[in-house]
Amino acid sequence: MNNTDRKIVFIDIDGTLVDDNGHVPESAALACRQARENNHLLFLCTGRSKAEIYDSIWDIGFDGLIGAGGGYVEIENEVLYHKKVQPEDVRHMVDFFDRHGIQFYLESNAALYASAGLRPQLEQLIYGDVQNDPAARQRMEQMPHPFIAGLTYGESNLYKDDVNKVCFLDSPLPFEQIREEFEGKFEVIQCTVPMFGPNSGELMIPGIHKAIAIADLLDHLQLSREQTIAIGDGMNDAEMLEYCAIGIAMGNARPGLLEIADDITDTLEQDGLYKSFVKYGLTDCK
Repeated sequence: MNNTDRKIVFIDIDGTLVDDNGHVPESAALACRQARENNHLLFLCTGRSKAEIYDSIWDIGFDGLIGAGGGYVEIENEVLYHKKVQPEDVRHMVDFFDRHGIQFYLESNAALYASAGLRPQLEQLIYGDVQNDPAARQRMEQMPHPFIAGLTYGESNLYKDDVNKVCFLDSPLPFEQIREEFEGKFEVIQCTVPMFGPNSGELMIPGIHKAIAIADLLDHLQLSREQTIAIGDGMNDAEMLEYCAIGIAMGNARPGLLEIADDITDTLEQDGLYKSFVKYGLTDCK
């Protein structure tokens, strides 16, 4: 393969590679494996932090990770950079959410640290009423969700010094009130995981997004922007799709993302990632 024909592909995780149950469709895994066999570079490019990239994802095979929405960049286990939330801003956030009864989790590369009441709220969202509904309890026991299992519970001190970003669930406060509270300290965006509910969100370090990280990565690898392809479904993918030479939106992407995408594929469940890889010649799958 001519080096200019080699593509570098940036792949969102939730809703693009992984479904709501935490599983990667076999068609998506196959397409990724064959693309790398064809000498293309594949990078996960996600709002998730490294602690949230499970073995079932890594085992597919990737050349690196842009995590925490662009705050962390890793190339074959070499860390290019890692931007962390200031300790005083973590303290402000933890105190504010505790005061208003908002459940949250802190994302670091070491672990995902859950607030005291987060687990029952997540179980309700994912399984239903596990306390009173036998069917919901059976779902929880038979199909444990990897996200719930991957959280760290019971931490007495959540004033962590290695926080990448923060996610909160189903806030009783108006979203705009939270945005105003942290103005200048955090970029507050709508959550990209649908099951968390419409009044959920993420707090990120200002000035960080996926496109900036991609540009830094390309500079480090001495690769051209013309070689890039991006695929995603949420509005935190907007800068990435606009920056890359080809920006592909999943079929069920947010309306705003569909408007700016160069191309639209099918949903993940309809083998959308697989079909896009075939269309752009990344894989030999038919």
